[in-house]
Amino acid sequence: MFVVFEGIDGSGKTTVSNRVAQKLRETGLTVEHLREGGKFTSNVTQAIREFGRDVRNLDLTPHAEFFLYVTRDVQLLDEMTRPAPERAQVVIADRFLFSAEVLARFGRGLPEDYVRPVLDAAARGLEPDLVVLVDIDPHVARARRQVAKALTADKRPPSRKGQGGGGMQQRFRAGYLELAARDTKRWVIVDNDRDLDTTVNRVFSLLQEAARKSVKEARQRWREECDTLAPVPAPVRTPGEALEHFLRWIDDRATREPHVAAYFLSGLWGRGVDERRQALVERAPETIVGGLNGLDDEVSWTLREALKEKAPVRVARSVNGFPSAHPRARKLRAEMVERFPIDVLSGFEASDEEEAWILRDRLYATAPDIVVGTLMRVPGARAWAMRETWLGAKGGEKALENYETARILCKAVSGLDDDRAWELRKEARDTAPIAAISSLYYVDSDKAWKWRERWLERAPKTVFGTMRRSDDERAWQMRERLAAVCKEAIDSIQDLDGPRAWALREQHADTWISTVVKSLGPLATTPRGRALVEQQLTRHPGNVSLLKHAAAIAVGANVRSEIVVE
Repeated sequence: MFVVFEGIDGSGKTTVSNRVAQKLRETGLTVEHLREGGKFTSNVTQAIREFGRDVRNLDLTPHAEFFLYVTRDVQLLDEMTRPAPERAQVVIADRFLFSAEVLARFGRGLPEDYVRPVLDAAARGLEPDLVVLVDIDPHVARARRQVAKALTADKRPPSRKGQGGGGMQQRFRAGYLELAARDTKRWVIVDNDRDLDTTVNRVFSLLQEAARKSVKEARQRWREECDTLAPVPAPVRTPGEALEHFLRWIDDRATREPHVAAYFLSGLWGRGVDERRQALVERAPETIVGGLNGLDDEVSWTLREALKEKAPVRVARSVNGFPSAHPRARKLRAEMVERFPIDVLSGFEASDEEEAWILRDRLYATAPDIVVGTLMRVPGARAWAMRETWLGAKGGEKALENYETARILCKAVSGLDDDRAWELRKEARDTAPIAAISSLYYVDSDKAWKWRERWLERAPKTVFGTMRRSDDERAWQMRERLAAVCKEAIDSIQDLDGPRAWALREQHADTWISTVVKSLGPLATTPRGRALVEQQLTRHPGNVSLLKHAAAIAVGANVRSEIVVE
C-alpha cells in the first residue's frame, strides 16, 4: 500500500506521518517512510530540495522551478518509491507530484494544461492508493513555524519559495482542497487544528484498517466517523465582540499549544490580554517575551522584569527603539549590562547615541559581529571606521562570499544610501540576496527603486517590506500590480490614508481578510476605518488573525511586535 501525506508548510504532515509510521511498525507491519525524520531517503532528491530552497537561486523562473520540483519527485520515485513495495507492506511518502502541481498552478499561476501532461509523464502510471491531506489554517501553521524557529534558534537563510509572501500558503491550501475534492476516492482530509495525539491516532487507525482490510473499507469508515460539518462561526460585528471571541480562542489554544497561544498575543496589551500573557509566562516564556517588542505598558514592563534572567537577549531586544532617556528602558539596561552586555547592546540597533557607542567600543573585541550588526541606519565617520575595520579583519570584500559575513554586512549598511554602502551591498548580493534587498529599508534613491523593480517578481515579500508607508508613485505602481497575489503589498500601506490606499483595501478585502484591517493602524478609529473593520468581521467571523487585529482595536493597542500574523 502506497500512502502519500500532503499539506501546506507547517501543517504537521511530517510529524504526523512519522508518528503514524512508527505506530504501524509497532503492530507488526513493515513500513518504509521515504522522508524519515524529515529528510528524504534519496540523497539526490534531498540535494535537489536544498537547491530549490536556496535563496541564492532567486532568479529561478516559475517554469524552471516546476521542472526542478518534478525532477526531485521523479528521482525519489525511480530510486526509492517503485522498489519499496518489495521491502515493505506500507510505503509512506511525505509529498508526491501533487506538491509540484500545487506550487506550479496555485502558487505560480502556470496553466493546468501545461502542468498536467508533465506530471502524467513523470508518474508513468504510478499513483498512491491513499492521499492524506493534513489540513490546517495557514495562520496557525505560520505560528507553529515561527515558534519552532524561535525556540530552536534556527539561523538558516530564508527560503526562496517563502519570498512569494504569506499569501502563497493560502493559495496552496486552496489548491490542495481542490485536488482532494476532485478525487474523493483517493483523498481524505484530516483537520490538524486539534490535539496532535488525536490526529495521529485517527490517521493510524485509517492506515491500519487500509493495510489489514482494504483502502475502500477504511476510507468509507473514515467518512462515516470523521466527516462532520465544520461548526459555523458565531457572528461577530464589533471589535469588542471580536476581543471576546479572540480571548476564548486563546484560552482553548493555550491548553494544547501554549507557545502558539502566546504567539497570537504578541504585540497586544490591555483588558483580557494581560491576564492571559501573565498566565502563559511560565509555560511559554520565550514566546511571551518575543511579543513585547516596543510595548510600553505596565504589564509588559513587569513581564520584562520577570523574564530578564531567563531570556535576557529577548528582553533586551524588546526595548530596541526606546531612547536612552526612557526611564524604564534605561533602568532595565543598567541592571542587565554587567552580566548581559551583548544582549543589552542588541537593544541598541540603529542607535547613534553615546550610550550605544560606549557599549560598542567595550564589546567589539569579544563580539565584533554583533557589534557591527547594530550599526544599521547609523551614518558618519565613526560608524564607517568600525565597519571597515570589521570587514578588513574578515579578509576584505572577498569575505563577502561567505553567507554569514555578507548577511551581517548588509544589516550593518541597512538604510544607508552613500556610495560605499552601495558598493558593499552589490558585493554581498549574490551571496545573501535577501539581506541585500532588505537593506533598502529607508532608502529612497532612484538606485534603490531600480533594485526593487528588479527583484519585485522574485522576492515580493522582502521588496514590499522595504517600502512600508511609502507614498512614492513607484511604490503605488508596484502595489497595484501585485496586490491580488501578495498580501505584503497591503502590509506596506500601513497607516496610509489616501484614496489609493483605501482603494487597495476595499478591492482586496476578501482576499487579504485581516491584513486590510491591520493596515489601518490608527485609521481604524475613523468612521471609514470602523466601517471596514465591521464589514470584515461580519463577512469573516471565524478568521483568527482578523479577530486578533480587531481585538487590538478594542483594547486600544497598536500591534507593534516584530512577530506578526497575516
